[in-house]
Amino acid sequence: MTAVVERGAPLRADEAAAAAYRRRSAHLRAAPAAEAAAELAEISTAVRRDILTTIQAAGMGHVGGDLSVTDLLVTAVWGTLRLDPTAPADPQRDRLVLSKGHCAAALYSTLASCGFFPRARLREFMAPLSPLNGHPARLKVPGVETNTGPLGHGFPVATGCALGAQLRGDTWRTIVLLGDGEMQEGSNWEAAMTASHYRLANLTAVVDRNRLQQGARTEDTKSLEPLDEKWASFGWETRVIDGHDHRAIREAFAPSTTGRPVAVIANTVKGKGISFMEDRVEWHHKVPTDDQVRLALKELNR
Repeated sequence: MTAVVERGAPLRADEAAAAAYRRRSAHLRAAPAAEAAAELAEISTAVRRDILTTIQAAGMGHVGGDLSVTDLLVTAVWGTLRLDPTAPADPQRDRLVLSKGHCAAALYSTLASCGFFPRARLREFMAPLSPLNGHPARLKVPGVETNTGPLGHGFPVATGCALGAQLRGDTWRTIVLLGDGEMQEGSNWEAAMTASHYRLANLTAVVDRNRLQQGARTEDTKSLEPLDEKWASFGWETRVIDGHDHRAIREAFAPSTTGRPVAVIANTVKGKGISFMEDRVEWHHKVPTDDQVRLALKELNR
């Protein structure tokens, strides 16, 4: 018999899923590149399915950006970082910060996939009293390092995390995922300058470069290009990749080779994996109908 969990109850680790995650994550970090990439792609597809059904149940969300960032989140959590869903506050854990916090459904689906809390709780997304708010809340969701939502806040916090590790002589890493529209916030460039000044080689900033933001293309709103040169001019080791190629992502998430912080510009597609959503600005926060969800799940199950 499945235990009934009261809506709003604290989120606790799914012990069986967490044990499976620890085994598979260790395997993926050690596996040959092609094998790891294939498994990470499989996990990403499962996470995309959960994103769709989570947003469908809630009737709210940011599905386009969720789908563009999925491969980056999955590769960070499953194939790169040292995390334990049963000990989310371990002081020696690696840190993951989703600065583009409006894509919470992607983060929650990824965390649930590895047992930070039961997948069944995803059905509570944005419901009254649910800990799974529309933006991640550190004190409510295990695996969330800091509250995010106002763009330009997560990256400075991640920079502080990395600086703290450096000051303490700790070896854990910080990965922060940013939206490309978010790069129009000045606080991010202050953080980039600070991280370079302190040579935070333990910090990796990943830009989800899908070229769309709310209502328009980034380049029509405020041009970001040449984005790689801008990061390099701030003193970062810069890597430009296909943000849906799991092998390339895994390689780009490798530690710094220069003693400087690493910027990964991940070229992605908003709505990735769903033909009628891909590269369409209206899917920034449009909610799919039940028929559209069925069609999308059929595409993902091919």
